[in-house]
Amino acid sequence: MHWADVLASHLEEERKQVIATGITPSGPIHIGNMREVLTADAVYRAAKDRGLDAEFIYIADDFDHLRKVYPFLPETYEQYVGMPLSEIPCPCGEHKSYADHYLSSFLHSLKELGINPKVYRASKLYKENKYREYIHTALEKTDEIREIIEKVSKRSLSKNWIPFNILCQKCGRLTTAKPVLYEYPYVEYTCECGFEGEVDIRKGGVGKLPWRVDWPARWKMLGVTFEPFGKDHAASGGSWDTGKIIAEKIFDYKPPHNVVYEFIQLKGKGAMHSSKGTAVSAEEMLNMTPPEVLRFMIMKNKPSKHVDFDPGFGLLDLVDEYDEEERVYFGAEEEKKGMKDLRRTYELSQPYNVPSELPVQVPYKHLATVAQIAGNWEDIKTVLKRTGQIPDVLKKGDEERLKKRVEHVKYWLRYFAPKRITFKVQKKTPKIMLSDEQKKLLHSLQKRFSEIKWQADEIHNAVYDASEENRLNAKTAFQTMYQILLGQNHGPRLGYFLSTLEKEFVLKRIEEAVK
Repeated sequence: MHWADVLASHLEEERKQVIATGITPSGPIHIGNMREVLTADAVYRAAKDRGLDAEFIYIADDFDHLRKVYPFLPETYEQYVGMPLSEIPCPCGEHKSYADHYLSSFLHSLKELGINPKVYRASKLYKENKYREYIHTALEKTDEIREIIEKVSKRSLSKNWIPFNILCQKCGRLTTAKPVLYEYPYVEYTCECGFEGEVDIRKGGVGKLPWRVDWPARWKMLGVTFEPFGKDHAASGGSWDTGKIIAEKIFDYKPPHNVVYEFIQLKGKGAMHSSKGTAVSAEEMLNMTPPEVLRFMIMKNKPSKHVDFDPGFGLLDLVDEYDEEERVYFGAEEEKKGMKDLRRTYELSQPYNVPSELPVQVPYKHLATVAQIAGNWEDIKTVLKRTGQIPDVLKKGDEERLKKRVEHVKYWLRYFAPKRITFKVQKKTPKIMLSDEQKKLLHSLQKRFSEIKWQADEIHNAVYDASEENRLNAKTAFQTMYQILLGQNHGPRLGYFLSTLEKEFVLKRIEEAVK
């Protein structure tokens, strides 16, 4: 049974299921964050498949404060540190706020991935006074909450601590106001900016609950019954340990079912963090690979398993793995050992509908080669037809799918591909010094190439035969062809690469090189 179905099987059939996820839009929302959303979406789909009454919600924690000036922000944002993200100006000037700037691309990514939750904004929930009774309850039970947090987290809270972060009416920060006296419904405070005042907790947007209290409060407010969260929240004494007790003892609510997920590691850099500039955003991922491949990366791994993501050569392998499982799903290949829950994984990987038949596939590596030879889609399509990679007549759906994949691969080549895989066919023969042995080799290749069918395997064999005939190792033969075509010592797999070029062009280039 797929892990999503196992998790959904634990949900009670007699009540409505509210499956929740929440992310703070403090920067580009990366694919590490997307593991949470995709995990929740998988459980939501599994719950619906079981016939449960289920709803999927996403809470944008845009009333959280800006913690620091992140590497991707100008130094001018120092003045906004401590202010709610919903109240800070947009970095590009085109959105209502800082939070909206990052939320807009994230919500677009969700739609592309086939994820359509009901979206709540924490800033709106606070300003519309949805938290009113929970703030009142928390403040009335300050001593009980303090005892829970100190006992479970084993840390001391300040003498005048209350479970409410006041929004200073003068400087607009959530982090600098210190409570002096609470007497319902007013909280008197002093702020580091020098301001002294009071807030009425009956009014919305005058402050917010700290995270350890906010989280269990929202479970009850929104009726949450399932929520995935990262292992940082699950650490001993962390927000889950305190939250589940606060939910039951303070808000009289049963904590939701849950699953703890491992982080996605970025190859060579560890866990992804937008704040450290060590992340691939969801938007970037969806620009360089089809949405079903990003979903597949999450669906094929249990949440408890950490994922190593390599945006370089590893991305090519990931797409190849997806394509292989797709062929097995449609019976075009035999299932291999290690393909666990293949059918369910493939189905949950689809953003919207499962294809009715096997789509036309072209290996990503081949697309990466052709995209660097032919410029536009029509030229690329011509090359793919000539090399036998696609049928002469493409169905509309297959053509649209391949066209999008070409756009993805071009983005990957531009921003993430290792230098070793990028190349450019030179319009003129590069000025290089060839040895007599290389020239003899090229004469042999010229003769052999003119006699064979222009197909990858025959080209490949011809290169090996010519290198043996001239007592040169194959590596030298490959390098020689790369030198006269690309002006460098390496390139894509030679047989397939040459087959994508016109035979006459290759023969002419050899002729020019040996003059």
